[in-house]
Amino acid sequence: MKLLIASDIHGSALYTRQLLDAFALEGADRLVLLGDILYHGPRNDLPLGYAPKEVIELLNGIKDKILAVRGNCDTEVDQMVLSFPILADYAILPIGNRLVYMTHGHVYNLSSLPPLSEGDILLHGHTHIPDCLEEKDIRYLNPGSVSIPKENSPHSYMTLEGGTFLWKDLASREIYKEFTIEL
Repeated sequence: MKLLIASDIHGSALYTRQLLDAFALEGADRLVLLGDILYHGPRNDLPLGYAPKEVIELLNGIKDKILAVRGNCDTEVDQMVLSFPILADYAILPIGNRLVYMTHGHVYNLSSLPPLSEGDILLHGHTHIPDCLEEKDIRYLNPGSVSIPKENSPHSYMTLEGGTFLWKDLASREIYKEFTIEL
């Protein structure tokens, strides 16, 4: 199964369309959204193409393909208009003998780890900065942000297939980072 993993859309219809184009071109089976889907938040400027109502329509069109977790900007009001669940604080994906703990990152992160075992993976967005590092025997992965990247990072997403995580530029779909786990 191939997953496309993205975070921090923040209501941008422009970047949601690009993300859905990438989803189709990648031939991914599921779209994993790591939170902050509709609202830009008080600390962020409006992203280009800010149109949450269009994002609702675009994502609801593939509701059966989406697995999402709640971001700090996602609310119960957002759940009322989205046709797929978004209010879970985390999701767990077993890969081989490891767990991938998927969350937004505002509650669980490297400073506040969830219950993980050595070799498990913490996957979250929130910082808008793509990353891959190992700390405290845990691998931390972040796909960056679809619409509001920070620290000169590209608008980006990740794919996961066969134990390999690939970070890709949203516009060009070029790979700029890779991490593989033993299955």
